[in-house]
Amino acid sequence: MTITVVGHGYVGLVTACVFADFGNQVFVIGHTKEKIACLKSGDPIIYEPGLKELLQKNIRAKRISFTLDYEKAIPESEIVFITVGTPPKETGEADLTAVIEVARNIGKNLKTKFTVVSCKSTVPIGTNHKLEIIISKHKSKHVDFAVASCPEFLREGTGIFDTINADRVVIGSNNKRAVEQLITLHKPINGKRVITDLASAEMIKYASNVFLANKISYANLISFYCEKTGANVSEVLSGVGIDERIGKKFLNPGLGYGGSCLPKDVKAFLDIGKKLFIKTDLLSSIENINLRAQENFLEKILKYVSGKKVAVWGLSFKPNTDDIRFAPSVFIIKKLLEQGFQINTYDQEATNNIKKIFADKIYYSKDPYQAVKKVDALIIITEWNEFRQIDLNKVKKLMKNPTIFDGRNIYDPSDLKKMGFKYYSIGRPYQ
Repeated sequence: MTITVVGHGYVGLVTACVFADFGNQVFVIGHTKEKIACLKSGDPIIYEPGLKELLQKNIRAKRISFTLDYEKAIPESEIVFITVGTPPKETGEADLTAVIEVARNIGKNLKTKFTVVSCKSTVPIGTNHKLEIIISKHKSKHVDFAVASCPEFLREGTGIFDTINADRVVIGSNNKRAVEQLITLHKPINGKRVITDLASAEMIKYASNVFLANKISYANLISFYCEKTGANVSEVLSGVGIDERIGKKFLNPGLGYGGSCLPKDVKAFLDIGKKLFIKTDLLSSIENINLRAQENFLEKILKYVSGKKVAVWGLSFKPNTDDIRFAPSVFIIKKLLEQGFQINTYDQEATNNIKKIFADKIYYSKDPYQAVKKVDALIIITEWNEFRQIDLNKVKKLMKNPTIFDGRNIYDPSDLKKMGFKYYSIGRPYQ
C-alpha cells in the first residue's frame, strides 16, 4: 500500500518506519524545513532504540520519504495516519489545534481514490466524528473517504518492538471498507484484533493509559505506607503482583509517571469526566499521588543531604528515551535550584533536551563518574541500565559524602550499607 503519516514524533516516525519496512510506500509529512531535512539525511531527531537504523534502511530502499507538501502525499495514499501531538491546556483539556489543522489539510488534498483517514493521536471521545465533519467540509464533492480510530499502544524505549508485537490492534470505524483496508495493512502486526466503533476505540486508549497510571500511583501509595510502618515495598508489591488478577507490570514504586502519554491522558480524562458531569475522584487521586511521590523524594533529599552540591543521574522520564516531558528530573532540579544547590547532571541521551530548560544553571557531565566528583550526594532519577552495575566503589571514592538517594530502587540496601553508603530509596527501610 501507499500510506501517509502526518507527524514524525515517537508515534509517527516509528509507525512510518515499521510500515515502510513491511514493504509499503510511506510518505511522512512534517511542518518545519529543518526537521524534514534532518529526517531526509537519516537523522530521526528523537532517540528511540533501533529507530535510526530502521529509518536509514528504508531511506536506502526508497520506501520512505519526507515532505512538507500535503498535495504531493495525500492524493497517492490509500491510508493517512494522523499522529500529531495533543498536549494538555492549562485546564487539562487536550489541545486539538494541530489535529484539526491536519484534518483541514487532508480534506483539501483528497482526490478521487477512496482514502481512509485514521487518527492515532490520543483524542477525546467524539473527536474522530468531528474530524469527519471537518474533512467533509473541505473536500471536493466527488471524493470518497472514511474516518477510523486506530490508537497506538507503544512505549517509548521499546516502540519498534511494541508496534510489531502489539497485544492488540484496535480499529474503530463505522465503514466496513475502511476496517478491511486497515486489517489488510496490519496483517504483519501481531496481536488480537479489536474491531469496534469510533467512540469505543477512542475510549479504549484513554481507559488503558489511565489504568496504567493508576497502577503506578497505587504502587507509590503503598510505598508511602511502607515508609511509615517499616515494611519493605519491594517485598510487599512482589507478593501482591504474584496474583494473576493484578500482575507485576507497572506495579513499581518510584518517582511516578511522566512522558508524553500518561500525564496528559489522565488530565484529559479528568477534563472529559467533568464535562460529562461524572465524579472523577479516582482520577484526581491518581494525579495527586503522582505529584506526592516526587514531593516525598525531594523532602527526603532536603532532610538527609549533608551539603549543597549534588549529582543527578538520569534526566529522561524513563530509560531508553530522550523525552523529558513531565519528567521527575525537571521538578527535582527546579526545586533544588530554588534551595541554592549546585547540580551536576548526567544522562546518556536527554542532556540536550534538559539544556533547553536549564541552560547554564546546572552542569552537564560527560560520564556518570565525572558527575559525582566531590558531591555531597548522588540522586538517581532514571534507571538507565548503565547505573545498575556501575563501579560503586569508584563512585564512593569520588564523592565528598557517600550518600545516595535512589528514586528507582535499583540497588540492594544491604549491599550499599556494607559498602559504607548512606542509602535512601523508595518505600524501603533507610540504610
